[in-house]
Amino acid sequence: MDAYLAIVSRREIRAYDDRPIPDEVVERVLQAGRVAGSSQNLQRWRFLVVSEPAALDRLAQAVFAPANVSGAALAIAIVVPEQGRGQDAFDAGRAAQNMMLGAHAYGVGGCPNGIADRDGAAAALGHGDDERVAIVLSFGYPTRGRDPESRPAEEWVRRAARKPFDDVVERVGGPAGSG
Repeated sequence: MDAYLAIVSRREIRAYDDRPIPDEVVERVLQAGRVAGSSQNLQRWRFLVVSEPAALDRLAQAVFAPANVSGAALAIAIVVPEQGRGQDAFDAGRAAQNMMLGAHAYGVGGCPNGIADRDGAAAALGHGDDERVAIVLSFGYPTRGRDPESRPAEEWVRRAARKPFDDVVERVGGPAGSG
């Protein structure tokens, strides 16, 4: 799939069917996160993979929208150092976006989930006291099939519920790409 089409057609998926995600797809998703860029190439993250239903339910209680996680086939928590640098959160976001795009390429939907209860997340995941959860990603096959190639990228952009382009983009110092 074209990279631009993959980016503009990806949507948050919050309802999953019961199909398991094949191990080779899970590994590809994790590899996509692992190779994300990071400040000074430090890669100050760990990925905690949760797939057992009872463990997913425990983790679900620590996020803002529990159904996103409890109904998923898989969740990946990205943990970073507790006493981290500001860059750690950005780097975790880069890894998360890579994973969600990697999953999308295989027809697997995903959704980022913010942490409502840090202590509950720590108890569910068992990570160290010197770490914190940056984000929890839930994954599964969407209950409604998705076909990114069913429409051109421009149509996906037009249908996106986002602020208008001119409300978000301001050119400073002259037009970009004019050289």
